Amino acid sequence: MPAYIRVCITALIYLNHIQAHNILAVLPYPGRSHHVAFLPFFKELARRGNNVTLISHYPQEKPLKNLNEIILSEKEFQNWVPVTTPSYLTVLVAGVVLVYTGAASCKTLLDNQGVQDLWKYRKNFDVVLVEQFNSDCSLGLAYELGAPVVGITANSLMPQHYKRYGVPDNPSYTRNQVLGGRTRGTLFERVERTLIGIYINYMVDFASQFLDEYYLRQYFPNIPPIKELEKNIKFLLLYQHFVLNSALLLPSNVIEVAGHHVLEPKTLPKDLKRFIEESKHGVIYISFGSMIKATSLSKYKLQAILDVLEELPQRVIWKWDNDNLPFEMKKIYSSKWLPQNDILAHPNVVAFFSHCGQVGITEAIHYGVPVLGIPMFGDQISNAAAVEESGLGVQTAVNDLTKENLMKKFKTILDPDFRSNVKILSRMYRDRPVSSLNASVFWTEFVARYPNATFRSPILNVPLYQYYCFDVLAVFILLLLLIFMLIKAAIRCTILYISYCLRRKPKNKSQ
Repeated sequence: MPAYIRVCITALIYLNHIQAHNILAVLPYPGRSHHVAFLPFFKELARRGNNVTLISHYPQEKPLKNLNEIILSEKEFQNWVPVTTPSYLTVLVAGVVLVYTGAASCKTLLDNQGVQDLWKYRKNFDVVLVEQFNSDCSLGLAYELGAPVVGITANSLMPQHYKRYGVPDNPSYTRNQVLGGRTRGTLFERVERTLIGIYINYMVDFASQFLDEYYLRQYFPNIPPIKELEKNIKFLLLYQHFVLNSALLLPSNVIEVAGHHVLEPKTLPKDLKRFIEESKHGVIYISFGSMIKATSLSKYKLQAILDVLEELPQRVIWKWDNDNLPFEMKKIYSSKWLPQNDILAHPNVVAFFSHCGQVGITEAIHYGVPVLGIPMFGDQISNAAAVEESGLGVQTAVNDLTKENLMKKFKTILDPDFRSNVKILSRMYRDRPVSSLNASVFWTEFVARYPNATFRSPILNVPLYQYYCFDVLAVFILLLLLIFMLIKAAIRCTILYISYCLRRKPKNKSQ
């Protein structure tokens, strides 16, 4: 048989075993950074032949084969946040905002005609990818469509995720997402983590899920409680990694996949590339993300930053909110939008001054760029703590933005030894048996192939008294009490016997 015929037959046999799946991805939250983190994953699913339907707020500039979109809103999401200092007030407000935005996202999702057509025309999906963030409304949609669920995140574990997936949540060694501190907390930090964890879980259980169920029952009157729908989640694709976020006791169905949005860097625009490569001492990149408004910096804080940048020999690339900087400095390149991944990938970029969003620090550790973190709210606080504890960088606070402090921080991360250690950390982070993108695709398709299989942690089915072994402890206590009583009885009997013998002994001598 000719070789080309054998090749054709082999190819036909192989293609016959390839099974395309119908996959629904639901991103109800209108945050652009979340969309950026997930999009390469969805594109890869489509590229491999799966039929992907994406519900989101951001349409693609160029249509992609096998990727169909349902756009929830035609308006660009504008949620600017001023530069602020983390506090208990910001944490409490974050809990309220989480509930409010989650309810709004749920209503927007269910009111959309394209989304309604999915259940009206009984669209068939093999798996539904559901973001685990501020709303569980998508779980109701997946239930109505009769499809298994895979949870996805664009951030590290949130307080409500621990009990949902059976991850041990011990404040002695688990950092709360909205709080800082080292993994092994002080007594004050452990108390702090416990109380804030209770608060966030309360807001989710008794406010967020209540509102989600209210909106869901307007369309699906017989929908089960969300606590029951949670059990349909087969896997969680968690956007964190132990090299950066420290090791945790994760159940087998919680898979760390941080980094699947980091693709091969593209060629930089000519002027930007020239600006970077002509800097003899390297470049410092500054960005506070898509939500934090850098223009809200006070003139004193801004001047402190400028004074430091003026004295440092490096050039600066700054993502600024306006078209023009409110100051003049020839060594600064500014723009409202910058290709962050491609910039950080350039070997001449030596430091990243960042708010510590998950997307940014993931790119920083991937390319081995030291980070100076300035967290302000949400998961940025724990991300900055992870950056410092892992050795990826250092952090400072908005209130500590003085020239002296900032110069000290920059000199720390620009030190050659520090940068060398960050490069080693980066190699460890990227050294994996399977890439994060391949892992995300594999476990999604795994659920599509085996929709009835369940891999929930046994912890979730164990009563609290059994989880903490109170019943076992009670048995041991009873056994100890029984042994104590037996020993006490034996001693008493021995004493009585000796006493009896002593009373009889004189009588025998007289005889």
